[in-house]
This record gives sequence, C-alpha cells and structure tokens, in this order.
Amino acid sequence: MTIAKNPVVLVHGLYDTVTVFDTISTDLAQSGWLVHSLNLIPNYGSAKLEILALQLAEYITHTFPADQPIDIIGFSMGGLITRYYLQRLEGIKKVQRYINISAPNRGTTIAYSLPLPGIVQMRPDSDFIKDLNQDCQHRLNQIKCTFIWTPYDLMIVPASSTLLGIGREIQIPVILHAWMVKDQRVLKAIKEALLEPIM
Repeated sequence: MTIAKNPVVLVHGLYDTVTVFDTISTDLAQSGWLVHSLNLIPNYGSAKLEILALQLAEYITHTFPADQPIDIIGFSMGGLITRYYLQRLEGIKKVQRYINISAPNRGTTIAYSLPLPGIVQMRPDSDFIKDLNQDCQHRLNQIKCTFIWTPYDLMIVPASSTLLGIGREIQIPVILHAWMVKDQRVLKAIKEALLEPIM
C-alpha cells in the first residue's frame, strides 16, 4: 500500500532557530517529504507560548491550502507550542500525524531557573501545563501521535515528563537533549511515524 507523504512542519524549541532541524530537514527531503519550518520570535522565553503558537497557526494558514492535510513535529518547547496549536487553535482538524520529541509535556523543573513568561509556563505546576493536560487524551487521540524521548534528558526533568500515555511512546537512549534532532535512531523513528497509515 502506498502512503501519501504529507508536507511536514518542524517547530523548534527554546533558544533554537530552524537550523536546529538541518539534519532532519535534509533527511526527510531526500526521502521525498516536503519540509517546512519557521523561526519563532522571540525564541528565548520572553513571550508566552500562546503567542508563539499563534505565529505557527498563521504560518500554516498562509503556507497551505485549507484542504491540505499536514504532519507536524515539535521539539522541546516546540512540543508545547504545537500542542497548543492542536488543542486550542483547531490544528487538530489540519494535522494527521503528530510527533512530539523531548518536550516538557508535564513540565520541567529546569523552568524554575528563570522567571520569563514562556519559561514559567513550562513549570510542572503552571496553569498552561494544567490546561493542556486536562483534555489532552480526548484531543490528541483524534490523530496519530508519537512521543519520542530519552531517559538521559537533562533539560526535561524528569525526562519521563515527555510522556502523556497517548499514542506511541518511543524511548531512544540519546545522551544529550540537543542530539534528539540529530540521532539516526530518532530520524528512523520519525520516518516510520510519518508513514503510519491514516485510518
């Protein structure tokens, strides 16, 4: 069975730009996917995550026809931004496959280190995290979801905070958080997830 390859949108995390996805973008493009990404501004936590999610929504609206399904990948903070887009901005109607990589889905204690608005929202007890997680099962189970994480993550603390008990959960023992978007095992898992049949 031939599976259509949807356009893929990549969403970066804190302090990153689109260049963090150079390895993924090249690999996916060589494998036949059309890859899109955008620089979220500001990228250092001074803006609330809702603001960055609105940038993502606007980008998707202006880039793709209304009837074009897409797949989306969120890395680190980008995982929360993409979840807000899916769960609160009706992105769930646009996206068929969602890949969440090393994101603080249940918060990270590292976020207590800085008082910036977007970083505060990544704390385990934040209103933002509580709001997204109160209906995540109902919302995200409507699409194909894959959560990829490493137990050695020192940015997502505890590392298992990435997991929500939704979709496929894939543990890959990558040593550093930043390497999650470069490791060949992760790239393989991404491509497999992007080829999952849509029922």
